[in-house]
Amino acid sequence: MLRLLNLELQKLLLNRASKVLIFISFILPFTVLILSSIKINFFGLFTLELGELGIFNFPVIWHITTFFASQFKFFFAIVVVSMIGNEYSNKTIKQNLIDGLSKKEFILSKFYTIVFFSAIATILIGLATFAIGMYYSSYTEASIIFRETNFLLAYFVKLVGFFSLCLFLAMLVKRSAFALGGLFVLFIVEWIGFGIIAWQTSSELAEKVQRFFPLKSMYNLIKQPFQRVIMTKFPEKSEMFYDYAVHPTDIFIVIIWTAIFVFFSYKLLERRDL
Repeated sequence: MLRLLNLELQKLLLNRASKVLIFISFILPFTVLILSSIKINFFGLFTLELGELGIFNFPVIWHITTFFASQFKFFFAIVVVSMIGNEYSNKTIKQNLIDGLSKKEFILSKFYTIVFFSAIATILIGLATFAIGMYYSSYTEASIIFRETNFLLAYFVKLVGFFSLCLFLAMLVKRSAFALGGLFVLFIVEWIGFGIIAWQTSSELAEKVQRFFPLKSMYNLIKQPFQRVIMTKFPEKSEMFYDYAVHPTDIFIVIIWTAIFVFFSYKLLERRDL
């Protein structure tokens, strides 16, 4: 595993564009640190500081930071599809196979890289969240601080699943731009499928089925936290209640999709004449 990971890291770090995108994909999520220190002056009448609103209290901060950080996953997605696009355009994929790398090892090297960078991103977000929370949170009990750290697991699974989808699309079309466009097409197809099911049956059944769609299942791992924040400010508004928790079933669904994407990426390469 380490040999394959080291091989892929060497390729990425020797490519200037990849290094820049990797740097951006790690740095941008940390803009949450900037958000926590923003102070808005309303015409000298009063100053609003986001960190003082309670949104960075434990345990809700784990939800907020992981959701916010996951919005920047597209930058590393470009790296993932570029890994495959460059292999085909530069003919290095054929050279790697000639040099003794099996097709299975080739796909595994890409997957190990995905897991590696997803793990680093999760650790960094976890440390940043803990630091912000310890500074702003009014709760210091360990049971409260670590209550919802399962959002970190959801964040990691979400990244691995999404990047594995990008790997599959890149293997399918062999071009970076088309692979990224495939994400948009899949998004549209999922909503068309949802509309057809809702039209033919009911919206309740359509929502249950939609839960198993690739992109929707990844979104369900970390739902939007804004409604939750509002709920804490207006607890009497029961109509705003929604299920924001991380569920093992949703994690399992994304893991299954991840395995499917990696497996079919290998099958595409196995059957393709290079």
